[in-house]
Amino acid sequence: MAGVSVADAAADPAPMTTAMSRPVHALFVATILAGSFLLFLVQPMVARMALPRLGGAPAVWNSAMLVYQALLLGGYAYAHGLARFRPRVQASIHLGLLAIAALWLPIGLVAGDPPADADPAVWVPWLLGLSIGPLFFAVSAQAPLIQRWFAAASGGRDPYALYAASNLGSFGGLIAYPLLVEPSLALKGQSLVWTIGYGALVLLVAACALRLPPRAVAEAQHAVTPPATPRRIAYWIALSLVPSGLMLATSTYITTDIVAMPLLWVLPLGLYLLSFTIAFAARRGAADMVTRIAPVTLLLFGGVIMAGYHQRPYFNAGIALLLLFMVSVALHTALFRARPAPDRLTGFYLAMSAGGALGGVFAGLLAPVLFDWTYEYPLLILAAGMLVPQQFLAVPIHRLWARHGRAMLIGLALILGVGINVAVLRADGLTGAANGIAFLMLATLGLLTIGARAGYVLLLASALVVFGGYRAIALSLDAGARTRSYFGVYTVNIRPDRRELDHGTTVHGVQLRGSPARERQPTTYYAPGSGVGQAMLLAPTLYGAGARIGVVGLGTGTLACYARTGQSWRFYEIDPAVIRIARDTGQFSYLSRCLPRPTILLGDARISLAQAAPDSLDLLALDAFSSDAIPMHLMTREAFETYARVLSDRGMLLVHISNRFLDLEPVVAAAAQSGGWHAMQLNYNPSTLDTDASASLWIALSRDRAVIDTLADRNPGWAPIANTGHVPVWTDDYSTILPLIRGF
Repeated sequence: MAGVSVADAAADPAPMTTAMSRPVHALFVATILAGSFLLFLVQPMVARMALPRLGGAPAVWNSAMLVYQALLLGGYAYAHGLARFRPRVQASIHLGLLAIAALWLPIGLVAGDPPADADPAVWVPWLLGLSIGPLFFAVSAQAPLIQRWFAAASGGRDPYALYAASNLGSFGGLIAYPLLVEPSLALKGQSLVWTIGYGALVLLVAACALRLPPRAVAEAQHAVTPPATPRRIAYWIALSLVPSGLMLATSTYITTDIVAMPLLWVLPLGLYLLSFTIAFAARRGAADMVTRIAPVTLLLFGGVIMAGYHQRPYFNAGIALLLLFMVSVALHTALFRARPAPDRLTGFYLAMSAGGALGGVFAGLLAPVLFDWTYEYPLLILAAGMLVPQQFLAVPIHRLWARHGRAMLIGLALILGVGINVAVLRADGLTGAANGIAFLMLATLGLLTIGARAGYVLLLASALVVFGGYRAIALSLDAGARTRSYFGVYTVNIRPDRRELDHGTTVHGVQLRGSPARERQPTTYYAPGSGVGQAMLLAPTLYGAGARIGVVGLGTGTLACYARTGQSWRFYEIDPAVIRIARDTGQFSYLSRCLPRPTILLGDARISLAQAAPDSLDLLALDAFSSDAIPMHLMTREAFETYARVLSDRGMLLVHISNRFLDLEPVVAAAAQSGGWHAMQLNYNPSTLDTDASASLWIALSRDRAVIDTLADRNPGWAPIANTGHVPVWTDDYSTILPLIRGF
């Protein structure tokens, strides 16, 4: 596909032939804006509705995106198929479809809960498809249909600028949800507002239909330009596939480490859509400028994101979003330059939609099965380097490659081969001065290779390897060191004195090595001095020898070493991979040494607890995290009502709220006040000599004041929590994290 020229299609394929009045032009723009706004407003809204049923894993959003892309592909195929009918007939069919889809209003999820151990990869498509499938399908056809009708009503005026307006509306819908809609309205109110908007959209579509010329013939009967070749269609698909896949890979990256919620879900998708607005805009300045500097950005920051700076997660997220935006604008600009004439418009959009769906399938379905790490991210960065339009930065450099291209390529390969060997042989990787030198070399070589596709791709691949790719490959070659599941990537680091389980950039358990006593010692957030450690040690005093204890989130099984003879323990864990690591692989021995036959319930904890018998637990520790992200649906008033039902009257709930990004204390305080809980918190900061313990923040809650007072009497470090009132209680119908985000 590299040989396909896009310059020949850069000119406008269909000049204006007929003037169009401004009110009519505004009508078509308003219609396409409204449809796209509603289409992408509903995505995070329905995903938010699904959280209590499907859990808060970042992969749930990726599965939802696959559903949306499949429905979008279906809508575009439907719009393409309507080309065989006259425009007025198309309008009648489409208005009929909109009327049928209205039967699914107001928007809500179909009845029926999945079993606790349901596979989200199966249940998300089923639930969303039945809940909003017809509505999303009908509205998704708006963009190509309205553009085609615009061309018919204007006598052949170029409709591609309306696609920029369409994506501007999509971007507006996405941004409006977390910033305006979610903080202001409960889900029922959101659904009502969307229903009103849908009604307005139907009226706008009908008004556009009235502007269609009654005698216009079917588009398929008067197409005058030749159809696209298979090579050109494959090029369209590739240019669409890479940004779509990279958007999902970026979503996984930033939501895994921060929080699985719509505000962060929509950032990658919003930038992806905004790139269409820039790439398809009538004014070409911004698109051409971004396209020109995109190859430089890929070289400079592709390696940086591979290296990762775990101490600066916001910086990492910002770089990832910048890369996504630059790649998307550049490749979508190449799409715009390769666009066909308007009489082939719907086929073009169908190919684009197919590419987007394939990108989603690769990043959302195939990659978690094929790879034990997020290799899809560097592979998509490399694919972007192969496709992004390039120009030599200077004429002399162009001449040098034209005359001595083969020698330049061989010399570059030798230089990069030496650099890769140096990086691999250094056991500690490239750090400090070596890292800076490598970055400067990359920048210098980049000046010489941009415009020479083979050299550029070789340099980009080498940068991805040198700045972190080789470490990822080494871990993949170490059997058992890394596991990937629907819920993320787990890495087991084994050192002489300890074993460590990491999920993303967050430590999820450390076990000491050297003796049976050391292997039974609770560490990190679960040390004896932590809030949960003190509660577990006090359990026999509060609840007797037969205390019934539950733990949400298995991790490495550290808390099992607080178990005493006669106690009844059960763990709730959503990810089978975690169960295998903690119980079956032998990499961690907390369970085998402290609780050899544990009861582990697989599935979302809230669903499992809802099915548990009332008054069946005395102590429940809530420690469910996906990397550093806590599932929102476990922090709502309805969730706390479930915990209260399962706990005894004197039962205690321990909530782990340690988090680098969110201050979750006001959320728990509001839930405690709403549910009649008494609550205290312990902000545990171990001494510098205790290197096996980690700082942690736990909140203890009970409906019996005496239970909380007993904890406080044992340790004066327990302190009251205060509900300042600035954060309302979270419910399944309403929540927002905007007031909780910590400073950069």
